[in-house]
Amino acid sequence: MANPTSLKHKIGWGLLSLTLYSAAYGDNADPLQSPQWPLMHQRFLSDEPVVFDDKVQVTAPLSAEDSLNVPIAFKVQGLDKVEQVVVIADLNPIPQILRFYPIAISPSLAFRIKLQQGTPIHVAAKDDKGLWHVGGTWVDAAGGGCTLPSVGTSTGDWTKTFGKVSGQLWKRDDNNRLRVRIMHPMDTGLASGIPHFYIEQMTFSAPDGKVLARLETFEPISENPLLSLDIGQYSEVKMSGVDNNGNKIEARVQ
Repeated sequence: MANPTSLKHKIGWGLLSLTLYSAAYGDNADPLQSPQWPLMHQRFLSDEPVVFDDKVQVTAPLSAEDSLNVPIAFKVQGLDKVEQVVVIADLNPIPQILRFYPIAISPSLAFRIKLQQGTPIHVAAKDDKGLWHVGGTWVDAAGGGCTLPSVGTSTGDWTKTFGKVSGQLWKRDDNNRLRVRIMHPMDTGLASGIPHFYIEQMTFSAPDGKVLARLETFEPISENPLLSLDIGQYSEVKMSGVDNNGNKIEARVQ
């Protein structure tokens, strides 16, 4: 049986922490009450002005069944212009997940990530006035996703399919949907003896060369990245990318 006095102390410290947090941030306190949010705000948003906003909708499972493949999706609605979107897993050893620049398409994206433990997921969208609109959710996870080698690396057969891209495009009345999978180990560098090896950049373009969106990805993106995005009325998209070793990725989906 728990010691009643000890339990009271723990509850007291918890309430004190929340009080101090609210006092420090006032009405703009993180709704997820992440202990790392002040550092995340400083590191990845440069301490620029933020507002917690339900215009940034984040979808994720309450509990991750597979810490190597946790599905995350976001959609930003009601903002005139979104310059970029940053996704952060606060308690991951590598917190920054990706940066998305929706140059000529809707600011929405679905993908999968690796989680080391349960963590808040923050998604921050920067408008054309320099204000970050932030949404998020908590995801519980058994952990270990960031310190395990990729399946392909551990079995030694990743070179057979390395760099191959498969994709599909669904036509819709309002917004066509593109889904692509890129075969790549996406190693974090945190597994013993395996250096980090991941896709750094991707660009999505129209057939005439017009850039629709750019994507900067980091080590926590899951092995063989699976990405889904809305591309307006385009029925063909060119994709190009490069990893941290200079390997190029090229594909066309129609």
